[in-house]
Amino acid sequence: MEELYLDIGLEGALDAPVFQKAFMSSQRHGVPTGMLAIADMTRPSTEKRLFIIDLAARKLVLRTWVAHGRNSGDLYCTEVSNTSGSLQTSKGMYRVQERIISPKHGAALMLDGLERGVNDRVREREIIMHGAAYVSADFIAQHGRLGRSFGCPAVPVEEMSRVIELLADGGLLYVHAR
Repeated sequence: MEELYLDIGLEGALDAPVFQKAFMSSQRHGVPTGMLAIADMTRPSTEKRLFIIDLAARKLVLRTWVAHGRNSGDLYCTEVSNTSGSLQTSKGMYRVQERIISPKHGAALMLDGLERGVNDRVREREIIMHGAAYVSADFIAQHGRLGRSFGCPAVPVEEMSRVIELLADGGLLYVHAR
């Protein structure tokens, strides 16, 4: 696994133990060589902390910003929840489902939480992966952090079509948090 981590070029960008947890979880959930996205919510929101990896090609294909939930903290994601109405991020492994059109956010991705009691209520919570204007360099420059979602892993609007292309219909998303 260390060789894979080094081949992908994650050294100095994503901590090896975080990659290891995500990779092992992807193995347990049956995607040994597909697309794996890792959101390292232990890093500040001002860092590009979403990594999308093509495991088959052994390469990083996208690194970008990702927001955490409004009630999960300011600069850092310090609290997580699986509870409806919490407006917090849920950690753990998700299967990325189909592309949808959100009335509020436009093109988005449905998510299914794969960990019982940890993130399995995302559908009822209406947690989706979507683009948001508050996930941008301009927002960081004005506020010293990214904006925050209602618990959704929101990405920059201009990156959303690429995220859909890479993850729709079977990619995995691992949200690492304390």
